[in-house]
Amino acid sequence: MDTAVVSNEEFLATVAEKSDGAALRGDYSAADAQYVVKQNWAAYTEEEHALWRRLYKRQEALVPGRACDEFITALAALKASDGIPDFEKTSEALEKATGWRIVAVPGLIPEQAFFNHLANRRFPVTVWLRTPAEFDYIVEPDVFHDYFGHVPLLFDPVFADHMQEYGKGGLKAMKLGGLDYLARLYWYTVEFGLIESPQGLRVYGAGILSSGGELEYCLKNTPSRHIPLNVERCMRTLYKIDSYQETYFVIRDFKQLFEDTAPDFTPMYERLKQVEALPANTLLPGERDLLAGS
Repeated sequence: MDTAVVSNEEFLATVAEKSDGAALRGDYSAADAQYVVKQNWAAYTEEEHALWRRLYKRQEALVPGRACDEFITALAALKASDGIPDFEKTSEALEKATGWRIVAVPGLIPEQAFFNHLANRRFPVTVWLRTPAEFDYIVEPDVFHDYFGHVPLLFDPVFADHMQEYGKGGLKAMKLGGLDYLARLYWYTVEFGLIESPQGLRVYGAGILSSGGELEYCLKNTPSRHIPLNVERCMRTLYKIDSYQETYFVIRDFKQLFEDTAPDFTPMYERLKQVEALPANTLLPGERDLLAGS
């Protein structure tokens, strides 16, 4: 996103230009300069709370044996199964645990605002909920994806620190022409990442954790690849938004994720600019699928 895009009107016009006239669903009219809005929890209808409970019940039944322990522990402590959560109450608990807070946003926001929030330990969560017709699939992230998928791991100190550093790195990448590469890293880790455990591979990526189908699919021996995370290889790899992932990158633990993304990416960006991007289903010579034969 162009760093010159600063107003709601400019941002929405840019979205429409890049998407053949499509518009974002959220109400951006009341957003401030950082795209923050009021959650207005009292305005949610009983039908919306009921839909949240259905979504939550489905995912809660799927996470045992599939999600990482850190996610399962934090999710249980949130006690968010009864309806759409009050962000302020969650923020109070989150701030005590890791110094983070939730900020309500109308939907997708520009990169600069997004990175600035992360760099200051604020996680943007969309205020609106999908419709019943979108129960199994939604194009734009909604409150269920953002809250159920992302918020629990912000209670883990190492992952929380990684997210802040990612935000700082994003602000820097905007000046270095590195946004495409950093977006791939976010996609394959924060959204669709897998982690090793003594019991086998587990999920920590929010895009999988909030999905009814991919949470089961991603841990099976399928045509998709499951390979150890190499940051530069990950940044070189294209991804698809309309299908299950063809490659899953696996970390040993959150300490690895933090340490491997800590170095200055400037030299890496320059190297990546000199090579072709890899298709999403690539398996390079010497790489081994961690689930092959399982």
